[in-house]
Amino acid sequence: MSSPGVDGDPKPPCLPRNGLVKLPGQSNSLGAASITKGTPAVKNRLCQPPPPPALPPPSLAAPLPRATLAGGPCPSVGLPLGGPASSLAPGPPAERLPLAIDEKILNGLFWYFSACEKCVLAQVCRAWRRVLYQPKFWAGLTPVLHAKELYNVLPSGEKEFVNLQGFATRGFEGFCLVGVSDLDICEFIDNYALSKKGVKAMSLKRSTITDAGLEVMLEQMQGVVRLELSGCNDFTEAGLWSSLSARITSLSVSDCINVADDAIAAISQLLPNLAELSLQAYHVTDTALAYFTARQGHSTHTLRLLSCWEITNHGVVNVVHSLPNLTALSLSGCSKVTDDGVELVAENLRKLRSLDLSWCPRITDMALEYVACDLHRLEELVLDSLYLRWCCQVQDFGLKHLLAMRSLRLLSLAGCPLLTTSGLSGLVQLQELEELELTNCPGATPELFKYFSQHLPRCLVIE
Repeated sequence: MSSPGVDGDPKPPCLPRNGLVKLPGQSNSLGAASITKGTPAVKNRLCQPPPPPALPPPSLAAPLPRATLAGGPCPSVGLPLGGPASSLAPGPPAERLPLAIDEKILNGLFWYFSACEKCVLAQVCRAWRRVLYQPKFWAGLTPVLHAKELYNVLPSGEKEFVNLQGFATRGFEGFCLVGVSDLDICEFIDNYALSKKGVKAMSLKRSTITDAGLEVMLEQMQGVVRLELSGCNDFTEAGLWSSLSARITSLSVSDCINVADDAIAAISQLLPNLAELSLQAYHVTDTALAYFTARQGHSTHTLRLLSCWEITNHGVVNVVHSLPNLTALSLSGCSKVTDDGVELVAENLRKLRSLDLSWCPRITDMALEYVACDLHRLEELVLDSLYLRWCCQVQDFGLKHLLAMRSLRLLSLAGCPLLTTSGLSGLVQLQELEELELTNCPGATPELFKYFSQHLPRCLVIE
């Protein structure tokens, strides 16, 4: 039964029922929303019909009957939905950006993607690039640029240095340059506006940088405090003497054939604020480790001696007396260091949190006893043996000494050939363990991993 409208006319098609307005169907068969061409503000708007022209203004409308207030049908009088009778007529619906370019949503969404995926997503549109190029999405990452990627070849055949503005926008504090020469480094400094002060870390790998290039780079790039040189065979120890600056706090030198004892002398005398040193040099001897002075003893907390084949227990003596405040020490690949050297470390470096004895073939169960007795703060212990000729001699008996080390968080036994399933199963007593690596360990069986999953639920066991 239809209700009469105002002036006795039949009820219009848009009359409300129970306080809700029924919108008429659209001719484009898209329902209440119509997606049209134009600006984003035009898209996805509701097509609301105008109020019936025969109705009087809101101020002259008759009082609503009791039936209407009780929920019965009432005529539309042009009032905002749900608003009081005295409110003004509504304006157009509030404009809202599409979700695909809503920066608030994108700022939360892009955290779930990897660095490589972010590089691809930044090419979708300008809105995505504007959000993704915020420094917060790239913190802790270092771009790697090969020499051939630093130049664009013009139609004339000439080379033009690439535009690095995108790197500046993302706020990178470090760069890794691979296969570059002295000229490439000079071009990088000239074309990257932030190179003088904004770059804090530089890594050069497999490059032909010479003493002159190293000196120019560290002289021009005054912000560099972390330096890495890997596989660079054209600079000499003289280049270190002429280029190293006291502002450098972290230095890593590896696979550089011209680095020997004199390089350690330059490092110890020119870098009084050195906090971290990583050195891989086959020709460094015990004599070099005696160059460290009391200045490094107060500042240096991390020392990594990697594959320094000539270092013996005498070199370890020099280390423990010169650098008593070490919290991280690696003797990985120092094949001449024995249990006696580990005893010196355990007795004198009580602040150690991390100790790496991987690839040390002369380490036995006795060394683990020294570690367990004296290094009560140790959190990381690495005993990897990836090759048989470099494997340590640790057996099941040695692991029993570690069971009392409640501070241990990481234990790596990858490739240890003498450990059995019975000895490894006892590690479940280390309830504070967070990571256990047993890659290529003969004693690690599927049953053992199942056993660990039941008794060490918080520990990540790497197979």
